[in-house]
Amino acid sequence: MSTGLLITGATLADGTRTDLYLADGVLADPGSAPAGVERFDADGLRALPGLVDLHTHLRQPGREDAETIASGTAAAARGGFTCVHAMANTTPVTDTAEAAEYVAELAQREALCEVRVVGAVTKGLDGAELAELGRMANSAAGVRVFSDDGRCVADAQLMRRALSYVKSFDGVVAQHSQDPRLAGPGACCHESEWSGRLGLPGWPSQAESVVVARDVQLAELTDSRVHVCHVSTAESVDVIRWAKARGIRVTAEVTPHHLLLDTPLVAGYDTTFKVNPPLRTSEHLEAVREALADGTIDAVATDHAPHARQDKDHPFDIALPGMLGLEQALAVVLEVMVNSGRMDWPTLVERMSAAPARIGRVAGQGRPLAVGEPANLVLADPAARSTVDASASRSRSRNNPYAGRELPDPVVATFCRGVASYRR
Repeated sequence: MSTGLLITGATLADGTRTDLYLADGVLADPGSAPAGVERFDADGLRALPGLVDLHTHLRQPGREDAETIASGTAAAARGGFTCVHAMANTTPVTDTAEAAEYVAELAQREALCEVRVVGAVTKGLDGAELAELGRMANSAAGVRVFSDDGRCVADAQLMRRALSYVKSFDGVVAQHSQDPRLAGPGACCHESEWSGRLGLPGWPSQAESVVVARDVQLAELTDSRVHVCHVSTAESVDVIRWAKARGIRVTAEVTPHHLLLDTPLVAGYDTTFKVNPPLRTSEHLEAVREALADGTIDAVATDHAPHARQDKDHPFDIALPGMLGLEQALAVVLEVMVNSGRMDWPTLVERMSAAPARIGRVAGQGRPLAVGEPANLVLADPAARSTVDASASRSRSRNNPYAGRELPDPVVATFCRGVASYRR
């Protein structure tokens, strides 16, 4: 039996100072720690429940040149995450029970944090026929979140059927809200003076909000759960706020990059800043920040999207969209929300740990740091700052939009089930 680790003098999110004893995967009574137990002095550090990401692209199977479960979860641990949800747009697509179980088995062997498998909504992400939702839910992978992320489930009748189906096992459909007629595959820049000036195909904010408006009403019709991925527009915030006031079962996430980065960064045609939905203008950033602070947006999710160099080394309109997010997610939220006074530490824990665990129906994550609870936690130094070095990433890819930017560098150690998955 392990003698564990005694963390002394840590400060919880509510400001309480405490000791934490990690023993055999759970938090035990610090008074029961043996005299010779290893100690970790956490004076000046915040102890938070491990972060949970609802939206991670681990790329395995199929694109191991960009990321693997091992490298992606190493990046997650460096960022303070003890659980991530692996999106379904792998090769082959995770659209069957067998595919879901394969990813889950890989994660059991190779992951440094808990990996929850996300299943596709439609076969092959083609938007034509429902995938094996029930079989994936009842498989050993226990899938509860379903998404065609990267593509929108554009057919309203198919979306209605998916919402009705997942209700039977308390699943959730996570939608990539992008009307394909208003913002087609080539759309890559927020439709504004910037898209016109740069000569890039425009992606209007309404292409997101009209799908959100449709889907919340379908969720009301079916009395099912819909989750809005990567909210990026003020119009979508208005719709979600309206839907929640009606009691519709909708949740939403915002990415770190949509909290911090804006459209003018695209002016240099650096494909690192190509992402879908695109970086928006300041009024949209302000809207999503306010919505995250007041709870209209429930969670922060990274949309960590690693790409190999050859997939980004193209003209802006051709390069693949997406950027890294796991390692700097907590840093961005601290910078934009906490250090600015928009959000306190307990609210940060709610948005980055407790809420995403609830949305994903993940037991044992997002739990209070109390005796008897699983020992999933992160120790953070609120004062630490550094300049982001893309070459130091634990990801296999280097498409890091924060490279060269000074940000908080809070994560000192991450513990998953009581085992250190990262220590500075």
